[in-house]
Amino acid sequence: MRIISGTYKGRRINAPKKLPVRPTTDMAKEALFNIINNRYYFDDIKVLDLFAGTGNISYEFASRGTTQITCVDIDFGCIKFINQTASAFEMSIKTIKSDVFKFLEHTKLASTIIFADPPYAFTENQFAMVPNLVFSNDLLEANGVLIIEHSKHTNLSNLENFSYSKSYGGNMFSFFELQ
Repeated sequence: MRIISGTYKGRRINAPKKLPVRPTTDMAKEALFNIINNRYYFDDIKVLDLFAGTGNISYEFASRGTTQITCVDIDFGCIKFINQTASAFEMSIKTIKSDVFKFLEHTKLASTIIFADPPYAFTENQFAMVPNLVFSNDLLEANGVLIIEHSKHTNLSNLENFSYSKSYGGNMFSFFELQ
């Protein structure tokens, strides 16, 4: 995986093969950040990266100037890798080792952008828990957005606060906003 833009543009990051992850493809990530870039100033936002995995999305935000980034993942190896990479690049990324659903139930951390990349094998009910917890616990700032990455074979358009989705290859991003 590589960083697409910003201070660390072009830098390659090689995650250990043993991590239980599926990093967002460079093509999909570039398209996603084009959407985000047209809506937000990266240095003015707070980002919460759920099911953070390798930290791929968080590194892209940090490279573009975001300084308030929190990654949540249950896997110790993922958290360790994110901490090591953030330290090596001197990125301001906070990590939390936790089950994402338990974290969302208890946190008061409001963010501008919440990005979630749960396992593609999740059921529709498991996917639905993410926006349900985000919106019921008021975790989005004004004009904020929840973005869920999922397979093109999963349809989240019937979930509450769904706004729109974009498809890139086998990847899909569904956007959720307060209506």
